[in-house]
Amino acid sequence: MKFGIFYEHQLPRPWTASSEYQLLQDSLTQIELADRLGYDYAWEVEHHFLEEYSHSSAPEVFLGAASQRTRRIRLGHGVVQLTTNQPHRVAEKVATLDLLSGGRVDLGMGEAAGPAELHPFNVRVRDKRERWEEAVKAIIPMFSRESWEFHGQYHDFPARNVIPKPYQKPHPPLWVACSNIKTIAKAGEWGMGALGFTFVTPEAARAWVHKYYNNLLNNPAKLTDYPTNPNVAMVAGFMCAPTDQEAAAKAAGWTFFVFALSYYGRKGVDAPGTSDLWREYQSWRGGPEEKKALEAGLVGSPETIRRKLRQFQASRVDQVILLNQAGKTSHQDICDSLELFAKDVMPEFHAAEAEHAAWKQKVLAREIVLEELDTTGYDIFAHQNEHIVRLTPEQLKARMAEKEAAARKASAGDD
Repeated sequence: MKFGIFYEHQLPRPWTASSEYQLLQDSLTQIELADRLGYDYAWEVEHHFLEEYSHSSAPEVFLGAASQRTRRIRLGHGVVQLTTNQPHRVAEKVATLDLLSGGRVDLGMGEAAGPAELHPFNVRVRDKRERWEEAVKAIIPMFSRESWEFHGQYHDFPARNVIPKPYQKPHPPLWVACSNIKTIAKAGEWGMGALGFTFVTPEAARAWVHKYYNNLLNNPAKLTDYPTNPNVAMVAGFMCAPTDQEAAAKAAGWTFFVFALSYYGRKGVDAPGTSDLWREYQSWRGGPEEKKALEAGLVGSPETIRRKLRQFQASRVDQVILLNQAGKTSHQDICDSLELFAKDVMPEFHAAEAEHAAWKQKVLAREIVLEELDTTGYDIFAHQNEHIVRLTPEQLKARMAEKEAAARKASAGDD
């Protein structure tokens, strides 16, 4: 099993003039530490306008800085929003980062969350899956072809040589955001790595891992020509401390992450520049949702976390991505947690990586045939609730059609 660290660049109010500066500087120091400690990946999101929840609107700039302070850790876009970025610019920025880092980039691609992010870019929520798929088809050939043109519904451009070209050939490994758990099955079809969250149980993880690999092998539907990246990763709330009690006391950052995600799911951007999620979070703390979030995360002593990880290791999850920078978790607590985990937890699972890689090769060679398991009862991730669950493209279209029909009916009534 491999391990990554995950950055939303959360910054709860109140802010000072130096808050964002310090946030970025501390994050760079943490990634530098993770590199020295032997972590495998550092993942950075892209979000827009989501105050307090994510101040990470230019991940390629941050990862570019991280590339110059690290030697071996891989730098993951987790993810680039293909719906809010022009295809040529995505290819140019990713290739430049890959060159700066000496070929350490992984490219995760996503659709963006919803109207709060998409509408300011004049993008309809209902179109985001189609836009994403078309963008993949438009972007990937740019990494290797010296002349490439594209004519689609959303993107249309003449032949050009998009430069520079990436260090890795033909391009960095490809991943897709799986905020909706059912996208894991599509990731298998597309032959991309799946970036999800913590599964509700090890049984759910096993079912979805089997679904992913069986789709990858038996139902391939690549969007264009690219190497397969067979991997399933899950993001988990994280705090490692000497005792379970200490870890829980320091894990408010993870529970704020869940609260803020739920808040934006309920309200969207309802008060730009004036909202205060941290204040609202105080009344949410101590309730059943916070308890559920703590139980879902990798929060505890090294022994507690080892016990939880062994279950997901047995389910054949390839990578666990640790969400440590969240809420108001202090820089010192983040660093202490990373150090303790690297010392007392990570070696056991790194030591088993060769066995896991051998298992994976046998699966891909069809020497091991994975049982078809039912995923029907496992339709959300462990941290999700009715406000966080992402709709499928079909559900989005149906909901928008209902809203438009209601609006037409109301308009007719006014007449």
